[in-house]
Amino acid sequence: MAEYNTILIRYGELTTKGKNRKDFIRKLDQNIRYMLKEYAQLQFQRGYDRYYIVLNGQDPSPVCEKLKKVFGISSFSLSERVDSDLDVITARCLEIAKASSASTFKMISRRHDKSFPMKSDGINRHVAGVILENTDLKVDVHHPGLEIRVEVHEYDTYLMSEKIPGAGGYPSGINGKVLLMLSGGIDSPVAAYELMKRGLDVEAVHFASPPYTSDNAKQKVLDLAAMMSEYNQGRMRVHMVNFTELQLAIYKAAGDPYAITLMRRMMVRLAQRIAETNKCLAIGTGESLGQVASQTLESIACINSVISIPVLRPLICMDKVEIIDRARRIGTYETSILPYEDCCTIFDPKNPVTKPVIKKAEQYESRFAYDDMIGKALAEAETITVHPPVKESFL
Repeated sequence: MAEYNTILIRYGELTTKGKNRKDFIRKLDQNIRYMLKEYAQLQFQRGYDRYYIVLNGQDPSPVCEKLKKVFGISSFSLSERVDSDLDVITARCLEIAKASSASTFKMISRRHDKSFPMKSDGINRHVAGVILENTDLKVDVHHPGLEIRVEVHEYDTYLMSEKIPGAGGYPSGINGKVLLMLSGGIDSPVAAYELMKRGLDVEAVHFASPPYTSDNAKQKVLDLAAMMSEYNQGRMRVHMVNFTELQLAIYKAAGDPYAITLMRRMMVRLAQRIAETNKCLAIGTGESLGQVASQTLESIACINSVISIPVLRPLICMDKVEIIDRARRIGTYETSILPYEDCCTIFDPKNPVTKPVIKKAEQYESRFAYDDMIGKALAEAETITVHPPVKESFL
Protein backbone atom coordinates (compact mmCIF):
# COMPACT_ATOMS: atom_id res chain seq x y z
CA MET A 1 0.00 0.00 0.00
CA ALA A 2 1.09 3.54 -0.67
CA GLU A 3 2.04 5.51 2.43
CA TYR A 4 0.14 8.72 1.78
CA ASN A 5 1.89 11.76 3.18
CA THR A 6 0.89 14.46 0.69
CA ILE A 7 -2.15 15.63 -1.24
CA LEU A 8 -1.28 16.79 -4.75
CA ILE A 9 -3.73 19.33 -6.24
CA ARG A 10 -4.11 20.12 -9.96
CA TYR A 11 -5.25 23.60 -11.00
CA GLY A 12 -7.34 22.93 -14.11
CA GLU A 13 -8.60 26.17 -15.72
CA LEU A 14 -6.08 28.24 -13.77
CA THR A 15 -3.36 26.96 -16.09
CA THR A 16 -4.78 29.13 -18.90
CA LYS A 17 -4.48 32.44 -17.07
CA GLY A 18 -1.07 33.60 -18.36
CA LYS A 19 0.28 36.65 -16.52
CA ASN A 20 -2.67 36.59 -14.09
CA ARG A 21 -1.92 33.01 -13.08
CA LYS A 22 -0.13 33.97 -9.87
CA ASP A 23 -3.15 35.98 -8.68
CA PHE A 24 -5.48 33.02 -9.26
CA ILE A 25 -3.11 30.64 -7.46
CA ARG A 26 -2.76 33.08 -4.56
CA LYS A 27 -6.54 33.27 -4.21
CA LEU A 28 -6.86 29.49 -4.40
CA ASP A 29 -4.23 29.21 -1.67
CA GLN A 30 -6.26 31.56 0.55
CA ASN A 31 -9.46 29.59 -0.02
CA ILE A 32 -7.80 26.21 0.63
CA ARG A 33 -6.24 27.48 3.85
CA TYR A 34 -9.61 28.84 4.98
CA MET A 35 -11.39 25.56 4.20
CA LEU A 36 -8.78 23.55 6.13
CA LYS A 37 -8.16 26.01 8.97
CA GLU A 38 -9.19 23.50 11.64
CA TYR A 39 -6.31 21.15 10.74
CA ALA A 40 -3.33 22.93 12.30
CA GLN A 41 -0.74 20.27 11.43
CA LEU A 42 -1.13 20.64 7.67
CA GLN A 43 1.54 22.36 5.61
CA PHE A 44 0.76 24.14 2.34
CA GLN A 45 3.09 24.56 -0.61
CA ARG A 46 2.30 26.46 -3.81
CA GLY A 47 3.88 25.39 -7.10
CA TYR A 48 3.63 26.68 -10.66
CA ASP A 49 1.38 23.87 -11.90
CA ARG A 50 0.65 21.93 -8.71
CA TYR A 51 -0.30 22.67 -5.11
CA TYR A 52 0.77 20.40 -2.26
CA ILE A 53 -0.64 19.73 1.20
CA VAL A 54 1.70 17.85 3.53
CA LEU A 55 -0.46 15.81 5.90
CA ASN A 56 1.98 15.36 8.81
CA GLY A 57 -0.07 12.44 10.15
CA GLN A 58 -3.51 14.00 9.60
CA ASP A 59 -6.23 11.55 8.49
CA PRO A 60 -6.69 12.47 4.80
CA SER A 61 -10.38 11.53 4.56
CA PRO A 62 -11.92 14.71 6.09
CA VAL A 63 -9.34 16.85 4.31
CA CYS A 64 -10.38 15.34 0.96
CA GLU A 65 -14.07 15.98 1.68
CA LYS A 66 -13.30 19.64 2.34
CA LEU A 67 -11.19 19.97 -0.80
CA LYS A 68 -14.12 18.78 -2.94
CA LYS A 69 -15.85 22.07 -2.07
CA VAL A 70 -13.02 24.39 -3.15
CA PHE A 71 -13.53 25.97 -6.55
CA GLY A 72 -10.42 26.23 -8.69
CA ILE A 73 -9.33 22.62 -8.12
CA SER A 74 -9.53 20.41 -11.19
CA SER A 75 -8.58 17.21 -9.36
CA PHE A 76 -6.40 16.00 -6.52
CA SER A 77 -4.70 12.80 -5.40
CA LEU A 78 -3.50 11.25 -2.22
CA SER A 79 0.17 10.71 -2.89
CA GLU A 80 3.40 9.38 -1.47
CA ARG A 81 6.36 11.69 -1.79
CA VAL A 82 9.67 9.96 -2.57
CA ASP A 83 13.08 11.02 -3.88
CA SER A 84 13.35 11.67 -7.62
CA ASP A 85 15.53 8.64 -8.13
CA LEU A 86 14.59 5.93 -10.64
CA ASP A 87 15.55 3.07 -8.34
CA VAL A 88 13.54 4.52 -5.44
CA ILE A 89 10.53 5.16 -7.69
CA THR A 90 10.66 1.66 -9.13
CA ALA A 91 11.00 -0.03 -5.73
CA ARG A 92 8.01 1.81 -4.25
CA CYS A 93 5.83 1.17 -7.32
CA LEU A 94 6.66 -2.53 -7.04
CA GLU A 95 5.64 -2.53 -3.36
CA ILE A 96 2.35 -0.82 -4.25
CA ALA A 97 1.71 -3.41 -6.96
CA LYS A 98 2.50 -6.34 -4.65
CA ALA A 99 0.15 -4.98 -1.99
CA SER A 100 -2.75 -4.59 -4.43
CA SER A 101 -5.47 -7.21 -4.86
CA ALA A 102 -5.91 -6.19 -8.51
CA SER A 103 -5.04 -8.53 -11.37
CA THR A 104 -4.24 -5.81 -13.91
CA PHE A 105 -2.42 -2.47 -13.81
CA LYS A 106 -1.42 0.55 -15.83
CA MET A 107 1.48 2.99 -15.41
CA ILE A 108 0.82 6.72 -15.96
CA SER A 109 3.94 8.84 -15.63
CA ARG A 110 4.58 12.53 -16.15
CA ARG A 111 8.07 14.07 -16.14
CA HIS A 112 7.82 17.69 -14.97
CA ASP A 113 11.57 17.87 -14.44
CA LYS A 114 13.03 17.72 -17.97
CA SER A 115 16.51 17.06 -16.56
CA PHE A 116 15.38 13.67 -15.24
CA PRO A 117 17.33 11.12 -17.34
CA MET A 118 14.29 9.15 -18.53
CA LYS A 119 11.22 10.43 -20.37
CA SER A 120 7.66 9.66 -19.25
CA ASP A 121 7.21 6.73 -21.64
CA GLY A 122 10.55 5.31 -20.56
CA ILE A 123 9.53 5.48 -16.90
CA ASN A 124 6.30 3.65 -17.71
CA ARG A 125 8.12 0.89 -19.57
CA HIS A 126 10.87 0.50 -16.99
CA VAL A 127 8.61 0.33 -13.93
CA ALA A 128 6.00 -1.83 -15.67
CA GLY A 129 8.73 -4.27 -16.71
CA VAL A 130 9.88 -4.70 -13.13
CA ILE A 131 6.28 -5.21 -11.93
CA LEU A 132 5.62 -7.80 -14.66
CA GLU A 133 8.78 -9.71 -13.70
CA ASN A 134 8.04 -9.78 -9.98
CA THR A 135 4.23 -10.12 -9.73
CA ASP A 136 1.35 -11.91 -11.44
CA LEU A 137 -0.22 -8.64 -12.57
CA LYS A 138 -0.91 -8.06 -16.25
CA VAL A 139 -0.99 -4.75 -18.13
CA ASP A 140 -4.43 -3.42 -19.12
CA VAL A 141 -4.30 0.10 -20.54
CA HIS A 142 -8.09 0.41 -20.97
CA HIS A 143 -9.68 -0.94 -17.76
CA PRO A 144 -6.90 -1.55 -15.23
CA GLY A 145 -7.66 -2.76 -11.73
CA LEU A 146 -4.79 -0.61 -10.47
CA GLU A 147 -3.44 2.68 -11.78
CA ILE A 148 -0.02 3.76 -10.57
CA ARG A 149 0.58 7.44 -11.32
CA VAL A 150 4.09 8.90 -11.17
CA GLU A 151 4.85 12.63 -11.29
CA VAL A 152 8.55 13.44 -11.38
CA HIS A 153 9.68 16.84 -10.14
CA GLU A 154 13.18 18.20 -9.56
CA TYR A 155 13.64 17.08 -5.98
CA ASP A 156 10.60 14.95 -5.22
CA THR A 157 8.42 12.45 -7.05
CA TYR A 158 4.79 11.76 -6.21
CA LEU A 159 3.24 8.29 -6.44
CA MET A 160 -0.56 8.05 -6.68
CA SER A 161 -3.21 5.48 -7.47
CA GLU A 162 -6.38 7.60 -7.60
CA LYS A 163 -7.43 10.87 -9.20
CA ILE A 164 -10.28 12.53 -7.27
CA PRO A 165 -12.41 15.08 -9.21
CA GLY A 166 -12.44 18.60 -7.80
CA ALA A 167 -15.13 21.29 -8.02
CA GLY A 168 -13.44 22.92 -11.02
CA GLY A 169 -13.93 26.52 -12.08
CA TYR A 170 -12.06 29.48 -10.59
CA PRO A 171 -11.35 30.33 -6.93
CA SER A 172 -14.38 32.01 -5.37
CA GLY A 173 -13.88 35.78 -5.18
CA ILE A 174 -11.21 36.17 -7.87
CA ASN A 175 -13.57 37.60 -10.51
CA GLY A 176 -15.37 40.24 -8.47
CA LYS A 177 -18.68 40.38 -6.60
CA VAL A 178 -22.26 39.76 -7.71
CA LEU A 179 -25.60 40.34 -5.94
CA LEU A 180 -27.81 37.25 -6.22
CA MET A 181 -31.60 37.55 -6.01
CA LEU A 182 -32.15 34.71 -3.54
CA SER A 183 -35.61 33.24 -3.11
CA GLY A 184 -36.52 30.26 -0.98
CA GLY A 185 -36.91 28.04 -4.05
CA ILE A 186 -34.78 25.42 -5.76
CA ASP A 187 -33.21 27.53 -8.49
CA SER A 188 -31.42 30.44 -6.86
CA PRO A 189 -29.15 28.42 -4.50
CA VAL A 190 -28.02 26.43 -7.55
CA ALA A 191 -27.37 29.74 -9.31
CA ALA A 192 -25.27 30.82 -6.32
CA TYR A 193 -23.17 27.66 -6.68
CA GLU A 194 -22.65 28.24 -10.40
CA LEU A 195 -21.71 31.90 -9.91
CA MET A 196 -19.18 30.99 -7.21
CA LYS A 197 -17.74 28.34 -9.51
CA ARG A 198 -16.91 31.07 -12.02
CA GLY A 199 -14.86 32.86 -9.38
CA LEU A 200 -17.48 35.30 -8.09
CA ASP A 201 -17.98 36.45 -4.52
CA VAL A 202 -21.74 36.26 -3.94
CA GLU A 203 -23.90 38.52 -1.79
CA ALA A 204 -27.66 37.98 -1.74
CA VAL A 205 -30.85 40.01 -1.63
CA HIS A 206 -34.17 38.52 -0.51
CA PHE A 207 -37.58 40.16 -0.85
CA ALA A 208 -40.03 39.35 1.94
CA SER A 209 -43.66 40.39 2.30
CA PRO A 210 -44.59 40.26 5.97
CA PRO A 211 -47.13 39.42 7.30
CA TYR A 212 -47.96 37.44 4.15
CA THR A 213 -44.60 35.64 4.35
CA SER A 214 -43.54 34.12 7.65
CA ASP A 215 -40.45 34.12 9.85
CA ASN A 216 -40.02 30.48 8.83
CA ALA A 217 -39.72 31.58 5.20
CA LYS A 218 -37.08 34.13 6.18
CA GLN A 219 -35.13 31.53 8.16
CA LYS A 220 -35.32 29.10 5.26
CA VAL A 221 -33.58 31.66 3.02
CA LEU A 222 -30.91 32.31 5.64
CA ASP A 223 -30.36 28.55 6.01
CA LEU A 224 -29.87 28.22 2.25
CA ALA A 225 -27.42 31.13 2.26
CA ALA A 226 -25.53 29.54 5.16
CA MET A 227 -25.26 26.26 3.27
CA MET A 228 -23.82 28.04 0.24
CA SER A 229 -21.47 30.23 2.28
CA GLU A 230 -18.98 27.40 2.74
CA TYR A 231 -18.17 27.69 -0.96
CA ASN A 232 -18.03 31.50 -0.62
CA GLN A 233 -14.99 31.93 1.64
CA GLY A 234 -17.02 31.04 4.72
CA ARG A 235 -19.60 33.78 4.77
CA MET A 236 -22.43 35.38 2.85
CA ARG A 237 -24.16 38.69 3.37
CA VAL A 238 -27.92 38.65 2.84
CA HIS A 239 -29.86 41.90 2.39
CA MET A 240 -33.47 41.38 3.56
CA VAL A 241 -35.88 43.84 1.92
CA ASN A 242 -39.50 44.40 3.00
CA PHE A 243 -41.43 44.29 -0.27
CA THR A 244 -45.00 44.40 1.11
CA GLU A 245 -45.83 48.05 0.42
CA LEU A 246 -44.57 47.90 -3.14
CA GLN A 247 -46.32 44.62 -3.78
CA LEU A 248 -49.71 45.85 -2.58
CA ALA A 249 -49.32 49.03 -4.63
CA ILE A 250 -48.55 47.00 -7.73
CA TYR A 251 -51.70 44.89 -7.37
CA LYS A 252 -53.81 47.96 -6.76
CA ALA A 253 -52.39 49.73 -9.85
CA ALA A 254 -52.12 46.87 -12.33
CA GLY A 255 -54.14 43.88 -11.26
CA ASP A 256 -53.48 40.32 -12.33
CA PRO A 257 -51.78 40.04 -15.76
CA TYR A 258 -48.92 42.57 -15.27
CA ALA A 259 -48.40 42.08 -11.54
CA ILE A 260 -45.46 39.67 -11.77
CA THR A 261 -43.78 41.76 -14.47
CA LEU A 262 -44.03 44.91 -12.35
CA MET A 263 -42.86 43.06 -9.25
CA ARG A 264 -39.74 41.88 -11.06
CA ARG A 265 -39.10 45.36 -12.45
CA MET A 266 -39.26 46.77 -8.90
CA MET A 267 -37.04 43.98 -7.57
CA VAL A 268 -34.29 44.59 -10.09
CA ARG A 269 -34.46 48.33 -9.44
CA LEU A 270 -33.93 47.62 -5.74
CA ALA A 271 -31.23 45.05 -6.52
CA GLN A 272 -29.29 47.51 -8.67
CA ARG A 273 -29.32 50.11 -5.89
CA ILE A 274 -28.11 47.54 -3.35
CA ALA A 275 -25.48 46.21 -5.77
CA GLU A 276 -24.06 49.66 -6.42
CA THR A 277 -23.94 50.48 -2.72
CA ASN A 278 -22.08 47.24 -1.97
CA LYS A 279 -19.69 47.33 -4.96
CA CYS A 280 -21.30 44.39 -6.77
CA LEU A 281 -20.64 44.55 -10.50
CA ALA A 282 -23.69 42.53 -11.58
CA ILE A 283 -26.99 41.02 -10.47
CA GLY A 284 -27.41 37.24 -10.49
CA THR A 285 -30.66 35.29 -10.78
CA GLY A 286 -31.83 31.68 -10.89
CA GLU A 287 -33.93 32.22 -14.01
CA SER A 288 -34.31 29.48 -16.64
CA LEU A 289 -35.63 30.54 -20.02
CA GLY A 290 -39.36 29.89 -20.41
CA GLN A 291 -39.77 28.18 -17.03
CA VAL A 292 -42.41 30.66 -15.80
CA ALA A 293 -44.19 33.71 -17.22
CA SER A 294 -41.56 36.17 -16.02
CA GLN A 295 -38.81 34.15 -17.70
CA THR A 296 -39.91 34.34 -21.33
CA LEU A 297 -37.58 36.31 -23.56
CA GLU A 298 -40.16 39.11 -23.85
CA SER A 299 -40.52 39.27 -20.05
CA ILE A 300 -36.76 39.29 -19.51
CA ALA A 301 -36.40 42.17 -21.99
CA CYS A 302 -39.20 44.14 -20.30
CA ILE A 303 -37.74 43.59 -16.83
CA ASN A 304 -34.14 44.35 -17.85
CA SER A 305 -35.16 47.64 -19.46
CA VAL A 306 -35.34 49.43 -16.09
CA ILE A 307 -31.72 48.79 -15.06
CA SER A 308 -28.25 49.36 -16.54
CA ILE A 309 -26.26 46.81 -14.53
CA PRO A 310 -25.45 43.40 -16.12
CA VAL A 311 -27.65 40.45 -15.11
CA LEU A 312 -26.02 37.01 -14.93
CA ARG A 313 -28.31 34.00 -15.38
CA PRO A 314 -26.17 30.84 -15.02
CA LEU A 315 -29.21 28.52 -15.25
CA ILE A 316 -30.76 30.14 -18.31
CA CYS A 317 -30.40 27.06 -20.56
CA MET A 318 -30.90 24.37 -17.91
CA ASP A 319 -34.20 22.51 -17.58
CA LYS A 320 -35.90 21.84 -14.25
CA VAL A 321 -34.67 18.25 -14.02
CA GLU A 322 -31.06 19.40 -14.41
CA ILE A 323 -31.53 22.11 -11.79
CA ILE A 324 -33.11 19.68 -9.30
CA ASP A 325 -30.29 17.19 -9.86
CA ARG A 326 -27.74 19.91 -9.16
CA ALA A 327 -29.65 21.04 -6.04
CA ARG A 328 -29.61 17.48 -4.73
CA ARG A 329 -25.89 17.18 -5.39
CA ILE A 330 -24.96 20.35 -3.55
CA GLY A 331 -27.38 19.54 -0.72
CA THR A 332 -29.87 22.42 -0.94
CA TYR A 333 -32.88 20.60 -2.39
CA GLU A 334 -34.45 19.35 0.85
CA THR A 335 -34.31 22.81 2.40
CA SER A 336 -35.60 24.49 -0.76
CA ILE A 337 -38.77 22.38 -0.84
CA LEU A 338 -39.78 23.19 2.75
CA PRO A 339 -43.37 24.55 2.52
CA TYR A 340 -42.69 28.20 3.40
CA GLU A 341 -43.75 30.47 0.57
CA ASP A 342 -41.98 33.58 -0.70
CA CYS A 343 -43.50 36.85 -1.86
CA CYS A 344 -43.87 35.72 -5.48
CA THR A 345 -45.85 32.58 -4.67
CA ILE A 346 -48.06 34.31 -2.10
CA PHE A 347 -49.35 36.75 -4.74
CA ASP A 348 -49.26 34.31 -7.65
CA PRO A 349 -51.47 35.69 -10.48
CA LYS A 350 -53.88 33.40 -12.32
CA ASN A 351 -53.18 34.76 -15.81
CA PRO A 352 -49.74 36.41 -15.90
CA VAL A 353 -48.74 38.10 -19.13
CA THR A 354 -46.01 36.19 -21.01
CA LYS A 355 -45.28 38.88 -23.62
CA PRO A 356 -45.36 42.15 -21.68
CA VAL A 357 -44.99 45.48 -23.48
CA ILE A 358 -42.61 47.99 -21.92
CA LYS A 359 -44.86 51.02 -22.57
CA LYS A 360 -47.80 49.31 -20.91
CA ALA A 361 -45.68 48.40 -17.89
CA GLU A 362 -44.60 52.03 -17.65
CA GLN A 363 -48.23 53.19 -17.78
CA TYR A 364 -49.12 50.98 -14.82
CA GLU A 365 -46.06 52.17 -12.89
CA SER A 366 -47.05 55.83 -13.43
CA ARG A 367 -50.10 55.21 -11.23
CA PHE A 368 -48.12 55.04 -7.96
CA ALA A 369 -45.05 56.71 -6.44
CA TYR A 370 -42.77 53.73 -6.53
CA ASP A 371 -39.55 55.79 -6.19
CA ASP A 372 -40.55 56.82 -2.66
CA MET A 373 -41.45 53.24 -1.78
CA ILE A 374 -38.12 51.97 -3.12
CA GLY A 375 -36.30 54.56 -1.02
CA LYS A 376 -38.21 53.50 2.08
CA ALA A 377 -37.60 49.81 1.45
CA LEU A 378 -33.86 50.41 1.05
CA ALA A 379 -33.69 52.53 4.19
CA GLU A 380 -35.38 49.80 6.22
CA ALA A 381 -33.46 46.85 4.68
CA GLU A 382 -31.67 44.53 7.09
CA THR A 383 -28.27 43.03 6.29
CA ILE A 384 -27.41 39.68 7.89
CA THR A 385 -24.09 37.84 7.58
CA VAL A 386 -24.39 34.05 7.69
CA HIS A 387 -21.74 31.35 8.04
CA PRO A 388 -21.64 27.62 7.26
CA PRO A 389 -23.71 25.37 9.54
CA VAL A 390 -21.67 23.61 12.20
CA LYS A 391 -22.87 20.18 11.11
CA GLU A 392 -21.90 19.24 7.57
CA SER A 393 -24.96 18.05 5.69
CA PHE A 394 -24.11 18.43 2.04
CA LEU A 395 -21.74 17.06 -0.59
